[in-house]
Amino acid sequence: MEIVKTVHAMRGVAPALAASSLEARNQALDNIAEGLKNHAQAIFSANRADCSNAQAVGIAPTILHRLKYDEKRLQESLDQLEELKGLEDPIGRLEMERKLDNDLVLRRVSCPIGVLGVIFEARPDALIQIGSLCLKSGNVAILKGGSEAKRTNEALFEIVHDAYVSAGLPELSLSLAQTHAEIDELLACDKDVDLLIPRGSNAFVRYIMDHTKIPVMGHAEGVCHIYVHKDADPKRAISIVVDSKTQYPAVCNAAETLLIDRAVAPELLPKIAQALAQRGARLRGTQEVVHLLKRTPDIPAVELMGDNEFHTEYGDLVMSCKIVENIEEAVQHINRWSSHHTDAIVTEDECAAQFFMRFVDSADVYHNCSTRFADGFRYGFGAEVGIATGKLQARGPVGLEGLESYKYLLEGNGNIVASYASGKRHFHFKDIKPLY
Repeated sequence: MEIVKTVHAMRGVAPALAASSLEARNQALDNIAEGLKNHAQAIFSANRADCSNAQAVGIAPTILHRLKYDEKRLQESLDQLEELKGLEDPIGRLEMERKLDNDLVLRRVSCPIGVLGVIFEARPDALIQIGSLCLKSGNVAILKGGSEAKRTNEALFEIVHDAYVSAGLPELSLSLAQTHAEIDELLACDKDVDLLIPRGSNAFVRYIMDHTKIPVMGHAEGVCHIYVHKDADPKRAISIVVDSKTQYPAVCNAAETLLIDRAVAPELLPKIAQALAQRGARLRGTQEVVHLLKRTPDIPAVELMGDNEFHTEYGDLVMSCKIVENIEEAVQHINRWSSHHTDAIVTEDECAAQFFMRFVDSADVYHNCSTRFADGFRYGFGAEVGIATGKLQARGPVGLEGLESYKYLLEGNGNIVASYASGKRHFHFKDIKPLY
């Protein structure tokens, strides 16, 4: 039960991190960047060992790709740290100020959530993202990475943890869980952990959600859609569909379903299928799609799929496809089968685009751009701890703002409720700074 003791101790230091200066937290970010550069070869060596072991046990190529931490991933980490450092302090932001009476002033200010448990699978770069975001947002965090990346995670955690301590922040601001058994121990810490953020497969996230009383923020699936409207520019549509599916097919913001209007499908769908095939991707589709594409050259055979299979997250170079009558059917299909992560329309009709963006109920809704933009770094958040598809606390890519809560501060002058209840005094509500 060591994890239980650790988490309880972390709750004790959470107020100190929340009250730390922006200068100290930014210094720790600089320390992380410096540590990554100084220990790059040791990190790469640890990662090569993790990747070698993963290959030996036959790990899926898509997971192996996420597992790698090389020069490119290191530079991405450094870029994220620099971006994050430049962002304003999210703690203590005045969101609302209101006079309840002449000598009674209410303020709403942002504050860290508190103690976070972040559990992620084979993505060692996620440790840097999460550790730095928790640092800047003033949240203490216990991290648990996938066993496939054990050596890399340990090397990265040591750098991040040392960076915290060197900046004068509490040593227990960050902790690393080591074993799978500790996950279940962490899930039972509902008295001390304020929020769990899982990152990984559908089955993994669902397991977390089903085995804890702690609030969970995140998404279980990334079933994202691209809808090609009848007034789409053909070249733009092809480019967006190909990027959304093939640029990085293993991640949650890769498109999994292609919808296309019947009016343009005979001419445009074969071109899209050929462009996807050139990048190694294939389609699964309804009977209408199979029939339309059966004579299209240079594409793999289109596999017939049932109407109940559209809620499928492939995480691979495979894409579901359906021909729809109009935008209303497309929106209805998306709201029925999407995981409410990221869905996009390709069209030159501004009215159609606005209809789509109003009526699609997803965290990220796009017009004429790839679903792959659903990312905290690409949104200018510095990085993200994950994508949230729920509607409470945070939604979409969760950066600094999503890791803040708020509290109300009320300053008076000996005021008591009895005076107002009796009518001797009266409220005089006046906004000094309105909410948002």
